[in-house]
Formats: sequence, structure tokens, C-alpha cells
Amino acid sequence: MTRLRIGSRGSQLALWQANHISALLRERGHEVELETIKTTGDKITDVALAKVGTKGMFTKEIEEALAEGRIDLAVHSLKDLPTEVPPGFEIAAITTRENPRDVFCSRKYESIEDLPRAARVGTSSLRRQAQLKAVRPDLDIHPLRGNVDTRLRKLEAGEYDAIILAAAGLNRLGKTEFVRQVIPAEVMCPAAGQGALGIEIRAGDAATRQHLAFLDDAAARATTTCERALLNKLGGGCQVPIGAFAELRNGRLHLEAIVADPDGTKVLRESRDGTDPVQLGESVGDTLLQRGGDAILEAVHGQDIAQPQQP
Repeated sequence: MTRLRIGSRGSQLALWQANHISALLRERGHEVELETIKTTGDKITDVALAKVGTKGMFTKEIEEALAEGRIDLAVHSLKDLPTEVPPGFEIAAITTRENPRDVFCSRKYESIEDLPRAARVGTSSLRRQAQLKAVRPDLDIHPLRGNVDTRLRKLEAGEYDAIILAAAGLNRLGKTEFVRQVIPAEVMCPAAGQGALGIEIRAGDAATRQHLAFLDDAAARATTTCERALLNKLGGGCQVPIGAFAELRNGRLHLEAIVADPDGTKVLRESRDGTDPVQLGESVGDTLLQRGGDAILEAVHGQDIAQPQQP
């Protein structure tokens, strides 16, 4: 029996994810301990994280614990992991993916189309804001910080007419009572890696990698590798208006991607099929840059845009 120590953020969703992995490892006969680690992103609660712009703000302290040998593996929402994993670490497993799409949550309205003019919508990313503005430029969009419970409580209290969240987090926590619409990827392209968990270990830790091999899902690894290759090509993190959604269709990868102006006036879309995840992601990224994505991203990086992180 091997003793494995897991590091995780302390949010309700992060702990659900870590406990889910713990249970699967215990089923295999491992002894598991869980250590909760507070990250930079968790400490900054009053500033929009797009303003902070720190790469790895939800992973740095956890990686330090890994490097120091205080933990053996870290469970992350894959979309929180920078596309370039720092030297000394590797992603040992990418788990079977939950629904990667975004959902529309409301007490009174059934869909984005159903919202009245100037309705107040809470969203936590430039990516969502841009795509919302593209279909409903009349909406009054406000930043929304906090964990899933906090966001839902603000919706219930009437602070917002609707909020946009990731389907995966709500499904995992069983908090779907306000979900009115699963937004099609053609309307709101999800974040790269959304819905998947990334299990990070020290580079070269063959024993731990072997223990985790059963968690690695081939389809999830292929689709998220493709999405992350696109994000990497565009130089984006989770605070930029980039969407990427890959799925397997008849044994081939299909990638839909967007780069959007935060005010929704310009949304560049590109889709393509391929077999090599990295090659497909990079080629679609190249095309988006050539079509004007470089100018959009340059403008975003040069602006002081007050928007928080994706959940």
C-alpha cells in the first residue's frame, strides 16, 4: 500500500475534485492524505484578476509544495494550469472530462435570448463577456467573484438577472437548480481545458506516475492538448478572450476556436479537423492570429480591463 499526499486549493469545488481523486486512489488500495493550500488567486479577493495578470496564480504555491516534497500530487482544474508547465513538473493524468460547456443560470429567465434589454448579467471572464456582448450588446455585464456558492447566492438574492458558469463545476457539486440553458459552443466557445482535471506531479516521479496512469483518459488528453496548444500559440492565459473546444468525431479531432474583442464587436471564429492534437491547435491558432487575433490580443494586454478570473 502506497501513501499518497494530495495538494489542493481550499474552495468547495477544488476539494470536491481532490476528494474525488482520493476516493479513486483509495479504491486501488492507496492510503491518501489531503493538504489544503492557499494560492495567490485565493488571497486576492478584491481586485479583478485580469488586472493582476499573474501566471499560475492558482498553482504556484501548490507547485512549491510539490517541489519541496510536502505533497506527491496536485489536483487542478486543467484550465487553471498555465499551458507551459514549469520545469520540474509534469501532468501525469488528465481525467475523463465533464461537460466542458458554459451554462446560463437564472431564477426568472429561460435563456440568453429571453433576457430583457439591459438585464444585469454576472460573468467571470473576458471570454464570456465578449461572446455575450456579441449576441446581446444591450446587456449590462458585471464582474462576478467568489466561489460557486457565493455566485449562486448573489443570483438568488436578486443582484443579477442571470449569471454564466461552467457546467462542470455545477454538475460536480450537484448545484444545477438555476441552470436554464446549456449554451452551445457555437454561441459561447468554452475555455481551453474546461471540465477536465489535471493531475500534476514532480517530473520524473515514475512511481507516482504509474499509480496515476489509470486516471488518464485518452480522449480528454487529446482534446485538451489540442485546446491548450491553441491557447499557447495565442499566448493566452485564463484572463484573455480566447475560447477553444475540441471533440473527437469519427476518430478525428474537430477544433472550434475564437478570439474576441472584449466588447463583442469583433469575434473571430475558426474551426478545423485533424489527427495531431498539437499540430491542429497550433495551425488554428496561427490562422486566428493572421486574421486579426494578434491585434485584438495586443489591445487586451495593453488595457486595464477590470474582469476577474474564470471559475
